[in-house]
Order: sequence, then C-alpha cells, then structure tokens
Amino acid sequence: MTERKCLLIVAHAPSPNTQRLRDAVVEGARSEDVDGVEVVVLSPFDTTPEHVLAADAIILGTTENLGYMSGALKDFFDRCYYPCLEETQGRPYALYIRAGHDGTGTRRGVETIVTGLRWKAVQEPLLCRGDWDEAFLEQARELGLYLAAGLEAGVL
Repeated sequence: MTERKCLLIVAHAPSPNTQRLRDAVVEGARSEDVDGVEVVVLSPFDTTPEHVLAADAIILGTTENLGYMSGALKDFFDRCYYPCLEETQGRPYALYIRAGHDGTGTRRGVETIVTGLRWKAVQEPLLCRGDWDEAFLEQARELGLYLAAGLEAGVL
C-alpha cells in the first residue's frame, strides 16, 4: 500500500464569498477521483510550522488587502518562514487570490516570500479579480483537484 500524501490548504476566508472560494478548493481536492491524499484545511492563524513540515504540497489562499496579501497570511509566513526554510525547499505550492482590484501586489508579495522559501509553483496563481463571479468557484475546484491529483500521481 502506498503512503497517503498530505495536501495543506492555508486560506484566509473572512467573508461569505471567500469562504465559498476556500470550500470549492477543498471540494476539488477531496474529489472522489482522488483517494490517496489527506486534505488538511486551516486558517493562516491556526497553521503551525509542524503543519507545513508534514505537508507534501500546499495551497495558499488570500484576499487582496490594500494591494498586498491579507495580514493573516503574512502572520502565517512570519511564524513559519524560518522553522520551515531548510526543510521545505522544493515544496510544491499553488496560490489563489480574491482580488477586488488587480491582485498584482498581492501576488508579488506572496511570490517574494515563497521564492525565499524555495517552494515550487506548480501552476500560475488563480486570480479572482473584480466583482464576484460564480465562475470563480469552478476555477477554485479545478485548482484543488489539480493539486490533489498531481500529488496522488506523484507528478508534483
């Protein structure tokens, strides 16, 4: 029997729509088509370095706050960066951003930190820009499914 992989989803979801977005990512990751992956979903405030160290891949979710990532995700990085720096190099990750504007500052902020961690982006960030669009939910489901299936298949 193969060992189950762990997909960690660290998502800041302060509003009903960002909660729906996070839930769609989780739904995709927990698809019945994928059974070799344990999905752990945490708020950035509840995530510890131990969670990151135990994960085989990570999905980061944040809102755009004043042209930057949420304070919650920044707090996560502040607490986990140095304890995880040496042990998680090469860790596959993906990012989604709920952006009221363009999301570029948010993307740049997260990518600067994960570049320092030497994590490996496995796809372009999902930028859910502008007014709420129900299509964001399907894109988020696909993101979760892609990471979980890729992890299970051993291609990430």
